[in-house]
Amino acid sequence: MGMEDFVLQGRHVRLEPLEQRHAVGLAAAAAIDPSLYRWSPVPQGDAEAVRYVETALACKNAGSAVPFAIVRETDGLVLGSTRYFDLERWAWPEGHPSHGRGVPDAGEIGYSWLSGPAIRTAANTESKLLMLAHAFEAWQVLRICLHTDVRNQRSRAALERIGAKFEGILRAHRIAPDATARDSVRVSIVAAEWPAVKQRLLGLLNRV
Repeated sequence: MGMEDFVLQGRHVRLEPLEQRHAVGLAAAAAIDPSLYRWSPVPQGDAEAVRYVETALACKNAGSAVPFAIVRETDGLVLGSTRYFDLERWAWPEGHPSHGRGVPDAGEIGYSWLSGPAIRTAANTESKLLMLAHAFEAWQVLRICLHTDVRNQRSRAALERIGAKFEGILRAHRIAPDATARDSVRVSIVAAEWPAVKQRLLGLLNRV
């Protein structure tokens, strides 16, 4: 599959290509409990949400990101957002089976956030399952990495729970929402680990 727009369809949520039509819904989702987003860049208010989508779409147009709105399947309510980004296309030599395949070889999943009421539901687990499955099974990537603020214990625990492997701490890695240089915990999943991670995610999803 190439990099054309696609929807990732689950039982609880669907991930739709992020568009400006989602901006009002994103602002409403973020406004339910702004205190949740101490460590995450989440838009507050309609104007910020419009800029948030504009920035995501600029990265998409540059070929480095694929952003989504997370939408509740039952009624179409926007619950949050997530994206693939820092997508890498490796310079495979001519004659190699992967030469010129046109899809990412590796990348990151991030910019992931949900409204307060959706956090402890199936939405997060199913979103991760849908994105990882597409990356490893459709694109056949070799690695997906994820980062979180070293101070964000809830996010760190969630990443460990799905079986992502701790790689280390990147110091002064990215700017945090509080305008400090944050240290990031880095975890990753490689292709050989995906079947076990998939089973863990399916197990978690079946419990909710």
